[in-house]
Amino acid sequence: MSDTYLHLFHVIVVAGLFLYVGIQRTAISTLLYPILLGLGVLLFFYQAFKAYMKVANGKNPWVNLIHVILIAPLLVYIGWQGEETPRFAFELLLLLGFAVIGYHSYYLLS
Repeated sequence: MSDTYLHLFHVIVVAGLFLYVGIQRTAISTLLYPILLGLGVLLFFYQAFKAYMKVANGKNPWVNLIHVILIAPLLVYIGWQGEETPRFAFELLLLLGFAVIGYHSYYLLS
């Protein structure tokens, strides 16, 4: 996947999902909670593997570690807690949605 498609995917799909869940909070469909849980688990292992490979090749894995340390656990937490998820988790996801738009739009426009 080229960098342009990666950035577009994040701006359209990832940011869209994060903003939707962050704004709607517990008003989202209950079917979305297991999807967020599964997405968080997959994201954790995929990004952990990518981080390992970058370290093994002498590269900086900071983006992958953000996914492993912050984003994946948050998705798992929201997915696991479901309708009992506290407000701060939704607000953090909303904040990450805006960060995704800013970060990836910058690289799309540069």
